Amino acid sequence: MDARDTDLKKELDATLHARRDLGEDYESALVDSFLEKVDQRIDGAVERRVRRQLAEQQMQTTRDSRAPGATDSWGERFGFGIVSLVLAVPLSAIGGGLAHLPGLLAAWAGIVGVNVVQAARTNPGLFGGRRQSSRNSDWED
Repeated sequence: MDARDTDLKKELDATLHARRDLGEDYESALVDSFLEKVDQRIDGAVERRVRRQLAEQQMQTTRDSRAPGATDSWGERFGFGIVSLVLAVPLSAIGGGLAHLPGLLAAWAGIVGVNVVQAARTNPGLFGGRRQSSRNSDWED
């Protein structure tokens, strides 16, 4: 029996003693008063549980939104690769036509650079950055 149950038992005992002292005329008011206290206790317990569950859901949502690739889909990566290759052709032609080999190398360095940045964004641990832990719990050491 925890402290809350002990307090409720004391309230019931006090209500029964008051009924004996005051008589049956006040029985209805005493019972209503006791039931109101029980309702408040139940409401408080339910409110605490709901708050805890909401907090757990918010924490889970936050963890899921921070997961690598949570907003990145296969279609986005595939589309980025296609667009990169499609733009590589005219950029190569322009760079090679205007500045010959140095222009071609500059165009491809830009294309490779953009793709490296995209890969690093979608895979945070890919280039030696901090890798995500494979543990299930954030609380473990």
